[in-house]
Amino acid sequence: MTRSALVGTALARPLGAQRVRQLPAGGLVALLAGRGADSVDLAAGTPKWPATPPELVEGAVRALREGVHQYEDPAGNPRLREWIAGTLPGRPDPDTELTVTAGASEALAVALLACVDPGDEVVVLEPFYENFLSAVALVGGVPRFVRAEGPDWALDPDALTAAFGPRTRAIVLNSPANPTGRLLTDGELGLIAELCERWDVTAVSDEVYAGYVYDGARHRSVAELPGLAERSIVLGSFSKSHAVSGWRLGYLRAPAPWTRMLRQVHVATTGGAAAPLQHALAEAGPALRDGWDPAGSMRPLRDLAVRMLTEAGFDCVAPRGGIYVTAGIQHLTREPSPAFVRDLAAATGVLLAPATPFFADPRRGDRYVRVAFNRPEATLREAHRRLTARP
Repeated sequence: MTRSALVGTALARPLGAQRVRQLPAGGLVALLAGRGADSVDLAAGTPKWPATPPELVEGAVRALREGVHQYEDPAGNPRLREWIAGTLPGRPDPDTELTVTAGASEALAVALLACVDPGDEVVVLEPFYENFLSAVALVGGVPRFVRAEGPDWALDPDALTAAFGPRTRAIVLNSPANPTGRLLTDGELGLIAELCERWDVTAVSDEVYAGYVYDGARHRSVAELPGLAERSIVLGSFSKSHAVSGWRLGYLRAPAPWTRMLRQVHVATTGGAAAPLQHALAEAGPALRDGWDPAGSMRPLRDLAVRMLTEAGFDCVAPRGGIYVTAGIQHLTREPSPAFVRDLAAATGVLLAPATPFFADPRRGDRYVRVAFNRPEATLREAHRRLTARP
């Protein structure tokens, strides 16, 4: 074969690795671009409430000025792990069962890299956080979707059972859930535990919103449930709970044998999270515990958001956890949600997220939008005014 023919063959190949071409298209980023200065943003989950504790800011500045600029223990600052352990049910061993990560996104990727080989199946509950599919694609996994239907988004036991099989290696859980705010019930968790044990499956549980649970409900971590505790990897984060999403501080909780593997992958991918920010959280975090009640301050904002949406003609129920409301638009428009949110933003300046990125088939999200209510009361009231005043 001539050199020109060889070059032509190389150029004919698709650019990049197959796993990259399988990544979601970043629907939220693409659809929410171009927001104006006068916009009221209820689309992105970036915290505007609660306010970042000033003690954390001062702690970070102090750590930088005191020369905390070099590598930290890859497993995480020991004082920070000690404090995290004390905040979690069952108090894991901070030395052998906790790892500090560069946000929950790294924690998710590390967890799936540790337990899923290319071609293995991963059960994903739908609707889902878009990054779950990204992580599954990056590790070469094959998603098996279990659909839930609104407005209550309860799992179908038969569909859940049918999703498991000999190729299943992991199930990704999220409770309270993004985008629905739903909590998995004891019955659903019991069935998941039974299926994971039957098929030797690892439960990768995103519990980022565990601190935001309302109306007397209780968050149940998989790490405290018989049948799941020994086969679970829990993801946590301070992005929403302490309003420091840009700090990229999260953690992994897992039994010691899993933690040893997770730390190997963690070192290979990032080597560790930012040292001065870990120091700041380790120093200031424990002092916040007694007076820090993010769920108590968030519940009135949830109630205000639900009232705003209902009065504006959306269909929704109050979520029992998290920071989002998934609302139906069937009584407002025949347009699919991406077009609806664009038109709504143009008419009112209120930005909502289309629900299409949260479904394997985007058409299933055409009748829904996601609304973030981790905003100051004044922001929600201004959105309320604009939505109810529109023609």
